[in-house]
Amino acid sequence: MKKCIVVSISDAKFSALAFKEDVENSIRKVAELGFDAVELHVRDPKEADVDSIKQLVYAYNLSVPAIGTGQVYGEDGLSFTDPDKDIREKAIQRIKTHADFAAHFNAQVIIGLVRGKLQEGMAFAEAEKYFVECMRKCGDYAAKKNVILTVEPINRYETNLYNTIEEMLEVIGKIDRENIGILADTFHMNIEEPDIFESLKKTGDRITHVHFADSNRWAPGCGHIDFDKVVSTLKEIGYNGAVSAEILPKPSPEESARLTIEHMKKIGL
Repeated sequence: MKKCIVVSISDAKFSALAFKEDVENSIRKVAELGFDAVELHVRDPKEADVDSIKQLVYAYNLSVPAIGTGQVYGEDGLSFTDPDKDIREKAIQRIKTHADFAAHFNAQVIIGLVRGKLQEGMAFAEAEKYFVECMRKCGDYAAKKNVILTVEPINRYETNLYNTIEEMLEVIGKIDRENIGILADTFHMNIEEPDIFESLKKTGDRITHVHFADSNRWAPGCGHIDFDKVVSTLKEIGYNGAVSAEILPKPSPEESARLTIEHMKKIGL
C-alpha cells in the first residue's frame, strides 16, 4: 500500500487538510517526509495548470491516486441532490472536468459531499433518484477516460445521505456502473460503523481508496482507532491501493504530516 497525504492545490475552507496553501512547498514537504503519493484536492480543474502540477509531482517521484472534489460543494455549493436541476447539471459538468484532470494522473475522482444532502421537504426517494442519475452520467463519462469514481460514506454530522458502507453498497448497486468504487474513511467509519473491521471485510474488493484519520481527525496514532488492525484487515481483503491521510493540521501542518508518516511506518505501511 502507498503512503499518501492530501494536498489542496488552492486555499480551502475545509479544515481537514494538512496542506492547503503553497502547493509547491507542500509537495516538496510531502516528498521529503517520505510519502509515496499525494491526493490532490481541486476546486475547479479549469483553473488549474495541469502540466505544471504534473511536472511538480513527478519531479518528486510521487504518484497521484485520487482527486478530491469537496470544494465543489463546500466552496461552490454544487451537488447531485439539489432540487434545482441547473445546479445538479453544473455539478455533473464540474465532476466531468475532474475526470479529465484525473486522467492525466491515472487517478480516481472522489465523490464525497458533492453528492449533497437530503434537504428539508425532500423525500429520500427523490434525492436518491437525483443522485443515481447524476452518478450514471458522470460514471459513463469517466469510463471513457478510464477513470474510477470512488464514493465516500460520510458521517451524519456532515450529511444525512449515505453515512454507512452498507448504505453506499446498496446505492452503488442501483447506479449499476463498473467504474464505481467505495472510499473507506476511518474517521467517518469510527462514527457510523458498528465494527470498522467487519465493514471493511464486507466491502471487500469494492474499496478503491482509503482515508486515514484518527477518532479525533488528527493524525493516525493520536486517537483510539486501532490502525494496526485496520491495515491487517485491508491486507486480508487484498487491498493494495493508497492509504491517504485526510487530517486536521494539528498541532501544525508539518507536525501532523510527520506524525502520520511515523505511524504509517510503525504499522507496516
